[in-house]
Amino acid sequence: MDFARRVYPYLEMTEQQLLEAARAGDEDAFARLVDPHRRVLHAHCYRMLGSALDAEDSVQDALLSAWRGLSGFEGRSSLRSWLHTIATNVCLRAIKRRPTRVLPIDYGPAADLHEPVGEPLSETVWVEPYPDHRLELEDGLASPEARYEQRESVELAFIAALQHLPARQRAVLILRDVLGFSAREAAGALEMTPAGVDSALQRAHKAVDQRLPDRSQQAVLRSLDDQRLREIVDGFVDAWERGDVDAVVAMLAADGALTMPPLPTWFRGREAVAAFLEHGPLRRGRRWRLLPVQANAQLAFGKYVWDQERQRFRSHSITMLSLEGGEIAEITNFLDADLVPRFGLPRSIEP
Repeated sequence: MDFARRVYPYLEMTEQQLLEAARAGDEDAFARLVDPHRRVLHAHCYRMLGSALDAEDSVQDALLSAWRGLSGFEGRSSLRSWLHTIATNVCLRAIKRRPTRVLPIDYGPAADLHEPVGEPLSETVWVEPYPDHRLELEDGLASPEARYEQRESVELAFIAALQHLPARQRAVLILRDVLGFSAREAAGALEMTPAGVDSALQRAHKAVDQRLPDRSQQAVLRSLDDQRLREIVDGFVDAWERGDVDAVVAMLAADGALTMPPLPTWFRGREAVAAFLEHGPLRRGRRWRLLPVQANAQLAFGKYVWDQERQRFRSHSITMLSLEGGEIAEITNFLDADLVPRFGLPRSIEP
């Protein structure tokens, strides 16, 4: 009841009234002011950094900076634009302090069938998956000026392609083509000229287009009806849980790939993938359970492996599928048990 009495007045206040109260030192008013922007800021920082955890830290830093600098917000830009400007510059500073995040396919060539699987890299260099339930993205563009759909702009291939751009080009492309900022707004956020923004955007387009597949996952998913998507999901779950290597590989495109960050080793082609599965995760005697989820606006699964000692299935990994037509173009297994609960799934399930 005390909480309700404390919060209720803010529900009736306009953004300008909340802003004035926050400037006067009211932390509750500030929280009410910025809460509607938290999710989009988190997605923005994830696009910049390729890591959900790094994005969380950056959003917290950005909101702290916004609180401390609130007196300097004169309202000449929208609150949305001001908060994104702060968050973008927090991310730019973070990028300078850490290595670029990539996917195994960008890290090195596919492994030979007879090569041993490499050890996980000690440094954090991998792009991470992003839970869809944190996004609440609508279909379509964020604004008429945007180039990429909201869901398309968090697809794994798109996030990975962004990480290869120089930091400022990355920021320009996201501000202009994802969020729909004007050249003048982006220039103000990055302390550049509008002409410099346009030039950086052209270079970013060229680099990103070279790394993206011909069709986005959103376009592929729209081309498949609900029944076909259900067949793919159910078929993959059934084949993996039965340990049926042939059935899994039959769903794979001829040049399909399987990657396993944080392992640098990855395989391309049905023969190589089948050989690895047969002697690795789907070897005889290993038991699995899969729970469908959505990650990066793509088909995904929380994977659980049988724990003989505890007599239950324990969290193992998050697996994402990239489709091409009705086939699987890539299976990305994020081998981190701690990722599973971030997708709203339990750490273990009963047999």
